[in-house]
Amino acid sequence: MRSALADRWRLLVAGALVAGSLLSGGCQDDEPYVAPAPTASSDAVEPAAASSTLDRLEAALRRGDVDAAADLGADDAASAHLRTVARNATILDLADLSFSYVTENGRVEPDGTWTATVTATWRIGGFERTPARADVELAFADDGARIAAIGGGPNRSPVWLGGETTVRRTDDVAVLVAGGALPVRPLLAEAEEALVVARRVLGARADRLVVEVPASAAALHAALGLPPGTYDAVAGVTTTADGANVPGTPVHVFLNPEVFGPLDRVAAQVVVSHEAVHAVTDAPESGAEAWLVEGFADYVALRDVDLPFARTAGQIIAQVRDSGVPDALPSRVDLDSQAAHLGAAYESAWLVCVTLAEHGGEEALVAFYDAVLDGADLEQALREHVDWSLTDLTRAWQDKLRTLADARA
Repeated sequence: MRSALADRWRLLVAGALVAGSLLSGGCQDDEPYVAPAPTASSDAVEPAAASSTLDRLEAALRRGDVDAAADLGADDAASAHLRTVARNATILDLADLSFSYVTENGRVEPDGTWTATVTATWRIGGFERTPARADVELAFADDGARIAAIGGGPNRSPVWLGGETTVRRTDDVAVLVAGGALPVRPLLAEAEEALVVARRVLGARADRLVVEVPASAAALHAALGLPPGTYDAVAGVTTTADGANVPGTPVHVFLNPEVFGPLDRVAAQVVVSHEAVHAVTDAPESGAEAWLVEGFADYVALRDVDLPFARTAGQIIAQVRDSGVPDALPSRVDLDSQAAHLGAAYESAWLVCVTLAEHGGEEALVAFYDAVLDGADLEQALREHVDWSLTDLTRAWQDKLRTLADARA
């Protein structure tokens, strides 16, 4: 059975064909043309009815009533989608759930459906204290009494509100995988191991981790509310669950299955561990220098990985051999997700933090990182915790790059 949205597009195409027939003289007799009666029960949006439907959905999810949620679907596909959403909410133990009708996004379609922006709030119970809040597009049918679709359009499409999503949760890790994009069990193990890796350096604050995997790179951008292509070349990104840059907002790891999926076991673990460091230190909410944020995450992720520099720093070594050492530490532009030499920039940022740890010790590196993320002036924090100026650090880092480049491959 087709979904209501599929029927809507079919009717729009049919309407275009009818219009073309009329313009080409398809109606040539003297009888006046009479348009067929619309199949929809109403040609106006019904915000009050839609709000009532959202209240019923909210109540069903709060009760964990899968059948009540499914009953709100406009057709079999929508009911199956809502059934999955209800299961996700139960497994995740979602709290502070709410859905608020904001405004319709356009006219009522010939099949009676219309889309509207709905503000959703949620948080994972036991993991988060502050709810996430996002505007989501929903399609309504039957005068607002039924839900035809969730997600799509210009708004964010949260993974837990998507169809065909698998959710697993332990005491300290929650994993959401849409559309079978990645195997769930290995990812759950990688997330657990990422917390172990982070605790070796950061201690008990590495206590919880949420990992989300949209169905594709396109779905990743929809989940994050970003333009297509932004993270096409990136395996993972850590950001707030709703895009808000507000202290206390839940921070989640999002993986791009098209890049993460082909990675070998070691590389995959490094990616998840790297992103976990961002998450447990609330790095996305800071305005700290990119080289410190990214370099420190790699320092923790690679700290106990037995790999040669030829693999962990191969791109920057090759770049130094070809062009000499960089004049300055990696900039935010160098570390942008679409930068031309992104791999080399990440490796060089990692080596900045390796250089700091070799000079001042790991505890000093962690103290420096924490101070800068808390808003301290970088140069002042560097002098206080590592007893170096920025010039000292840059020169020591450049010396390390030269040494690695001069070593026999």
